[in-house]
Amino acid sequence: MTTSKNQAELDRLAPTKRPAEKPVGFQTWRDLFFLHWSVPKEILRAAIPSPLELDLYDDHAWLGIVPFKMREVHPAWFPAIPGISNFLETNVRTYVYYKGEPGVWFFSLDANATLATLVARLRWNLNYCCGRLTLAEQEDKFHFTGRRMWPKHIEKLPHYDIRTALAPGIKEYRTASPGSFEHFLVERYLLFTRTKSGKQLRGQVHHSPYTYTEVQEARYIGNLEGQIGLENLSLIPNHALYSPGVSVEMFSLREV
Repeated sequence: MTTSKNQAELDRLAPTKRPAEKPVGFQTWRDLFFLHWSVPKEILRAAIPSPLELDLYDDHAWLGIVPFKMREVHPAWFPAIPGISNFLETNVRTYVYYKGEPGVWFFSLDANATLATLVARLRWNLNYCCGRLTLAEQEDKFHFTGRRMWPKHIEKLPHYDIRTALAPGIKEYRTASPGSFEHFLVERYLLFTRTKSGKQLRGQVHHSPYTYTEVQEARYIGNLEGQIGLENLSLIPNHALYSPGVSVEMFSLREV
């Protein structure tokens, strides 16, 4: 792995430690597919706000599309509600750092949950969007589809069709070793966002390390990448992983 001088100084393990404060919410993430494409650095650089810097691996910038199941989403002061706390989500992301801390920048997060979308936009300043999302499962095969319905601030609303398959039989799961490409992609505990007034915010989550296995097949058709100036991602991603999931604690946003 080659890094810039600034990247070499990043502490990639400190964010994995649980904060001392009390969590403000809880979520469970299930059946996550981490699909990644190597894309031109200049396009991603133009799509993220200053002063964030692109976090590269082997001098490559990476765009991730991650479909999964959200389960048991609720604030710390209220229990999960059947029919509201469970939904599907697909996020589009890249990797950044700020003041020596590595994290995630979300370009969009599509969900089929109106209330959760509104709360996330207001509470977390994240670009959550409402859409029609579906998931069909058959043994080791997963078929995700989605079409954004709101907000309608762009001419061509994003849509996608993602088909994945795991190797049949008993799965061999492992955790990512620090310094590995898998660790770079999945072991991300900080997110960066900003308010409409331009304040830079940082949020943190905590969970056990992901266990993962390789994906036997992954195919993507869609235009989620169009929102950041990219066209026609390859049908097959450059890298694909599956994780059965983690239970997550959410911590308050902080201005940085």
